[in-house]
Amino acid sequence: MNEISRKEFLKMTAMSGAAILLSSLESFAKESKSSKLRIGVIGCGSVSNRYIPHLQSSSLIEIVSLCDIIYERALAQNQEYKVNAATYPNIDDMLKGVPFDMMITLTDMQQHGHLNKKALMAEKHVWSEKPIATTYAEGKALLELAKSKNLRLWGAPAVVNSPQFSFMAKCIQEGKLGRVASAHGQYGHTGPDWSSFFYEKDGGSMPDLGVYNIATLTGLLGPALSVMAMTSIVNPERMIYEKGLVKVEVEDNAHILMDHGKGIISHVMCGFNYFDPHGHEAHGQQLHSIQIFGDKGNLRLIGYDWETNGVYLDDSYGHPATLYHQETGGYVWQEGATKVAESIINKTEPKINVEHALHVLEIMEAARKSSATGTKVNLQSEFKYPLNTVL
Repeated sequence: MNEISRKEFLKMTAMSGAAILLSSLESFAKESKSSKLRIGVIGCGSVSNRYIPHLQSSSLIEIVSLCDIIYERALAQNQEYKVNAATYPNIDDMLKGVPFDMMITLTDMQQHGHLNKKALMAEKHVWSEKPIATTYAEGKALLELAKSKNLRLWGAPAVVNSPQFSFMAKCIQEGKLGRVASAHGQYGHTGPDWSSFFYEKDGGSMPDLGVYNIATLTGLLGPALSVMAMTSIVNPERMIYEKGLVKVEVEDNAHILMDHGKGIISHVMCGFNYFDPHGHEAHGQQLHSIQIFGDKGNLRLIGYDWETNGVYLDDSYGHPATLYHQETGGYVWQEGATKVAESIINKTEPKINVEHALHVLEIMEAARKSSATGTKVNLQSEFKYPLNTVL
């Protein structure tokens, strides 16, 4: 796609997104008598320990419904966080129960697509943990369904919200790196042992880990035009405490090359076999996880893009790299649902957009196809740049 058509596409996407937002907000205003957005959370496992208190920190949000197929977990989270919500053992009962405006999907990733579809069919806005669906086609169908019902649909991750992301984007767009040529992202640990879904069909290290770096690099450098990749299974069996020994069905090691056009190539590596002394949570990580190179400078994001610790800008032969934005600005990885829920109440458009999540999903699907066939795979999806600037 040439530069002019890309800019025209992005302009049309922005206008379309604004129109959908206005329409959905008008619908919400007519239907809701509350000044708060009513939230239903489905999936009350470990991730909900981050989401629930963050949602509760907003004066514009009320959690009214909790759901989990292991019903005791819904009851436990209701008590632990003093939510005072209705609790349900399945989505059908939840959708027929206490009315709510937006569903937040925090279940096993293989369930996201069909659960999100049920919520949209029931006239609910949706925020989904990553990925938004198991295939790009399924995700695109969800978006079309949302549009047809004047509803909003969003997907994690929320990496574009961090002040470090904004700083890196500004450096690139102001030409501080010169002509951008290449970028690298990496994220890995030795793998979860608390659930088998990470290793089952439609799981894997890309939708669990690589998704963050892919979202960051495409957000900074623009949509990928094509993908080449190699994936592998390093450890064919995993010990999961709830099931014992399970077979690994999907990649636990992946290397993905993305062509962003204009000569820019990026690379992401992710896996469940990477020793990191900081562990899965990676608190205090001081090594860089993202690096972007131009012919006049380079940027290094310290820590992971979901828990950032600063950015080094190295643009001089005469002085050492300068560390910027060690502060987080309040950004935390679990904030996406809160931010988009508040955007509905405030009638604003968040930086996060669903087309970006769908593009990342298409990249991961293309990476698996590329690895299986040994070929380069061209992509069809695009998205509006988070900071409204085309390189």
